[in-house]
Amino acid sequence: MSTQDLVPSPVGPVDVEQAEAALVERYPRLVRIAYLVLPPTMGRNRRVLTAHALVQRALPRRRVPGPAVPEPRRPEDAVDPGYAYVRGEVLRQALAAGLPLRRLAVPRRAQLPPLLPQVWGLRLFPRAGGADELALDQLLSRLSGPARAAYVLRGLERQGDAEVLRVLAAAGAPDPESALAELAALEDEEPDLPAPAPAAPAPRGGERPERVAEQAGPGRAPAAPASSAVPGPPPAPAAPSAGPRLSGASLLESAEFDPCTLQARPGDLLRRRQHGRAVLVGVVALLVCGALLGLPGDGWGRNGAAAPSYARNPAAEAALDPAKVKRVAAAVWPGAVRRDFSVWPARGELAGDAPLLRRALAVWARPGGAVESSATPGTPVGPPMGPPQLLFAGRVDAARVVLFHDGLRIVRYAEPVEGSAGAALDFARTDGAEGPEAAAVVVTRAAGNVRYLTAPWVTGTSVRDLLMPGKEPWTLGRDARGVTDAVPSPALAKECARWNTLQVADGSGGRLLGDLGELLPARLLWGPPDRPVDATGREARESWSRTACRLTTVLGQGVRSVRSWRFARQTLPEGAGRAAWVCTRAETWRGTGTRVLAQFLPPDRKAPAALAARAQDAPACGVREPRVLAGALWQAPGGGWYVLAAGGPDVASVEVKGGVAARAEGPVLAAKASAGARAELTATLKDGRRMPALR
Repeated sequence: MSTQDLVPSPVGPVDVEQAEAALVERYPRLVRIAYLVLPPTMGRNRRVLTAHALVQRALPRRRVPGPAVPEPRRPEDAVDPGYAYVRGEVLRQALAAGLPLRRLAVPRRAQLPPLLPQVWGLRLFPRAGGADELALDQLLSRLSGPARAAYVLRGLERQGDAEVLRVLAAAGAPDPESALAELAALEDEEPDLPAPAPAAPAPRGGERPERVAEQAGPGRAPAAPASSAVPGPPPAPAAPSAGPRLSGASLLESAEFDPCTLQARPGDLLRRRQHGRAVLVGVVALLVCGALLGLPGDGWGRNGAAAPSYARNPAAEAALDPAKVKRVAAAVWPGAVRRDFSVWPARGELAGDAPLLRRALAVWARPGGAVESSATPGTPVGPPMGPPQLLFAGRVDAARVVLFHDGLRIVRYAEPVEGSAGAALDFARTDGAEGPEAAAVVVTRAAGNVRYLTAPWVTGTSVRDLLMPGKEPWTLGRDARGVTDAVPSPALAKECARWNTLQVADGSGGRLLGDLGELLPARLLWGPPDRPVDATGREARESWSRTACRLTTVLGQGVRSVRSWRFARQTLPEGAGRAAWVCTRAETWRGTGTRVLAQFLPPDRKAPAALAARAQDAPACGVREPRVLAGALWQAPGGGWYVLAAGGPDVASVEVKGGVAARAEGPVLAAKASAGARAELTATLKDGRRMPALR
């Protein structure tokens, strides 16, 4: 046997749908294989359930790729790839289930009792067979797991020794040749035992084994019987036997080894009754102990040394006292070192309304069931840790609105001017907000419109529609309190017909803020990760006009900033023009939950961007990993299909494998392909490292 014969036979690529079809169509045969390979010492009931569990777990979660370099196809490889893959997974799990458990080793999933399927109150086992089936069962119990698998592959699957060796090696058998040797030695010791198939001489050179040529198996067409070319005397009559004896293949297909045709018997009824009584006594004892621990006494209670709820605690009372709310004077912020929420003055005509502030603080600490409460992801919603800072209290539209800041959060309380129903409480995380991030807060949303409360250092506000890059922004009015006029919000719109943003001027330039359905608008940026700028320039506006509608994917996700970056330009095949690749990254206040989108911008400036790849919590396009690689299947105006790929400036070459094989020096690639082709992209950086595509 050569080394080449020990290489597993290639079965991929295999789609999940293809593997599922093979599993459903040949489910009884796969369960029979698992049942025969599992150790008989496991017990028939557990063998039945384990065999079904192993087959059901053999379905892959995703597409199984094929080998990088396909091997020459052998005649015995004429098996459905889906069935071959599922059968290999069943054999691998069945061999692992037969391994002994070790004290310090972590058990494999196949070695543990299956979670599903489960049968309560019954014991299931196949029908009983005759003397031949009993002899075969005893034979299988004497064999090791790989030897049992070899016996089943030879007898039930009609495979030759070379193919058995390849299948066992692919299933993870430690020594496939020893398994065949063990099986041959046992057959020599007891020649009366049923043989799985007639022996065949070992193949020489490129010859194929006779067992594969003469016997059919799943996925193969039966071969015609070979006739002898040399005439000879007629065969001698067979000696009379005591009775008909089944072959090994017939025994393996008998009802004795069919875990899909089962008999049911009750379990140990007396033991079940005893266990039920023990469980009932344990539950009662647990409830009694829990009740005793909850009673007051000399020991610790559930809350330890804490006082009862709503006790008169000085710190808690100070946090809820409207007279102790912090108010910053209007003359503080011009001389402050930092421009953040801590220097915002208290504004609004209701800043001195003690009953309103008391209601707002009480609802913040103990919101009732009728309060509509919301919080951005990662924002704690507990009561204030101390007296908070008052930012605003006044009447806006048809509501009285109060804005607090406690150093970590912005809290918005709103109640209707008329009536006592419909109070709302909103939380937003603001730790580390400074400069443009603390330039505006949403004060109200009503009828599809939004109003902002701007920072005291904001000198002007205007509205810019991202979908109209050539149009100048129009001025947005503000009152003396710093509250802007109402402007249609894209976060409340059902269609992406326009995307209004708030552009503020703070003395050092224009800042662009976008409403994403939260208290704090997100800052919109443009440029590479190490040198971002506000997206107010012409190039930034033209790019954002084609990608702005993708902001709907991050609505209400606690987004702090969204930065877009054109990382590559590419000349398209067939003279179709010049396209661009843009990477958009949304950072959050909590640090996790980052969204990354790679988008393809066709030459037509009016066409929206096409989404090429997306990822979450990925470092791509960020400060830690400013590199990115993305690709897409593109159809030229002439009808031809191409695989397009592009990487950042640090990419030295791009390579595509799979349905399309090509390589290009530089950061871009364009390769001829067919419709629906699938490929895998990789790039080599200038420092020699490999980088996968964004996914």
